[in-house]
Amino acid sequence: MQIDFTGKVVAVTGAAGGLGSAMVRRFSESGAAVAVCGRRDGRTGRAEALAAEIAQTGRTAKAYALDVSDRENVAEVCRQIAADLGGIDVWVNNAGINVGPEQRRNVDQFDDGWWDAIVKVDLDGVYNCSKAAVSYLKKRPGSNLVNISSIVGLVPLRRQCAFTAAKAGVVNFSKAMALELAEFGIRVNVVAPGTIGIVKTNKLWTDPTAMEGLLSHIPMHRQGTPDEIADTVLFLSSDRASYITGTVLTVDGGWLCGYARDF
Repeated sequence: MQIDFTGKVVAVTGAAGGLGSAMVRRFSESGAAVAVCGRRDGRTGRAEALAAEIAQTGRTAKAYALDVSDRENVAEVCRQIAADLGGIDVWVNNAGINVGPEQRRNVDQFDDGWWDAIVKVDLDGVYNCSKAAVSYLKKRPGSNLVNISSIVGLVPLRRQCAFTAAKAGVVNFSKAMALELAEFGIRVNVVAPGTIGIVKTNKLWTDPTAMEGLLSHIPMHRQGTPDEIADTVLFLSSDRASYITGTVLTVDGGWLCGYARDF
């Protein structure tokens, strides 16, 4: 299916990571001008490198230092994007953080600092960016927001209470926005990835036994790829999905269907 974003401006947060960079490349390949939004704490250089890579192909991309937890910074970056690229048609809230295995604890022992940090980025960040972007999206026919949640926001996993709570919040927050913004022609949808084979995730499964245990829950018996998430976001952002809003699209190889193991 051909999806053409020529003349559209797309902003992606967390654009320097494995999922975000795949989205940036997909949108660019489809003709969009892309705002490559990376964290201000060192990942801005990676965002700039990705934007430069795209610019070398003759397509349009510009890097922005964005802290999704800083409302003033978010508002300023939205203004910069609109001024530099001519507006905003699609905003993808992809930025997110989670604890690693060594920080996973039951709720009574979960670190308060990690709770605050995760909620600040994964939920508050989606609110901050969506709120700031909406005034620009209202000016562009067929505009939309796509928010990245997780299957963990639909079916909780143990010892990740902050990530679970934040990603579940993204789901219902997105549905509330879909109700509110439909009258302005803005669609709001959610993508909920399962386990995706990026560098950060693969580090969790270096033990083949652990990986096999994980895959035993997935009917397709493999991890997803960043491009499979990017393609889903591309579709939901396009006119081909013009009657889809307020939905949650899981991309998980069937994980949430139920147990695939023999009992």
